[in-house]
Amino acid sequence: MSVQVSAVPSSSPSIGRSGSVVERRSAEFHESIWGDYFLKYASPSNSMKFKFLGRVEGQVEELKGEVRKMLTDVADKPSQMLHLIDQIQRLGIDYHFEREIDEQLEQIHKSYSQLDHGDFKGDDLHMIALMFRLLRQQGYNISSGNFKESLVIDVRGLLSLYEACHLRCHGDAILEEALPFAITCLESIDERKASTSLVKQVSHALKQPLRKGLPRLEARHYISLYQEEPSHDEVLLALAKLDFNLLQEQHQKELGKITRWWKDIDVARKFPFARDRIVELFFWILGAYFQPKFAVARDILTRVIAMTSILDDIYDVYGTLEELVPFTEAIERYMIHILFLKLLNLIEYV
Repeated sequence: MSVQVSAVPSSSPSIGRSGSVVERRSAEFHESIWGDYFLKYASPSNSMKFKFLGRVEGQVEELKGEVRKMLTDVADKPSQMLHLIDQIQRLGIDYHFEREIDEQLEQIHKSYSQLDHGDFKGDDLHMIALMFRLLRQQGYNISSGNFKESLVIDVRGLLSLYEACHLRCHGDAILEEALPFAITCLESIDERKASTSLVKQVSHALKQPLRKGLPRLEARHYISLYQEEPSHDEVLLALAKLDFNLLQEQHQKELGKITRWWKDIDVARKFPFARDRIVELFFWILGAYFQPKFAVARDILTRVIAMTSILDDIYDVYGTLEELVPFTEAIERYMIHILFLKLLNLIEYV
């Protein structure tokens, strides 16, 4: 949403340093749509969705053990391994199996040039594109190879090619050509020849490719699609649902705590000109740190960016030049003071 900053005086002019009346600019920021909604999650007595949390966590650990066994069972079957890793990642539970996935993809990368055997066929566009995407997003410098239009014989292969194209690097001419081709083909697919779940995946991917999506939103969307597939794995689906709900509960509690802090510092009264976007800021941070182990990072970063947002509004909207010059100097002196103290602490430590 665009925001208009007006030079028209606000309804509440204030007194400047020289004693003169200061006409403040006003920015027409809309109020927060969330209000106090998330405060209820800050209460320690709030049981949330899970009355027996310990039992649920026990189920998650049991399911994780079964998934690890699944990864072990297909260790010598590259195509099945790639398919399983893809499902695990898209369901949003891959952070539980980072070591296992790293090891398996490293092994596949070492031997991918010899994979044209057994259940892995070099003319299988879906598997070739899937392998390329998984290895490229893992950081391996794998060649995009040669794209053959004759390999495009099914919708799933086209979809895999389309997703792979979004991990192209400078100089990947083949993928530059393949992307518009894949888009054109996917936009014109015969929905009668593909499953309902696959058609929904194509529709969503054309609007929001995996590479450009937020992990938790993509996981939530894919869980709904995955359970519609006749061949879905019950273990993966059960783990994905339980894990998503547990992680969502943690995020809600964290947001409740941050909302309580935001209310306690009384931003609405002290800085009525500033944007109230604490929920949006927390959601933004989730795009980078959604895993449970990054709870402290989410809390700190959300608070830092929230305070930075207030400073931004002070400079862009509320403050006058007469006020902002000494204000900036005060901030600079404060920063130098903090850096000096940090340096002294470091010297004492050394």
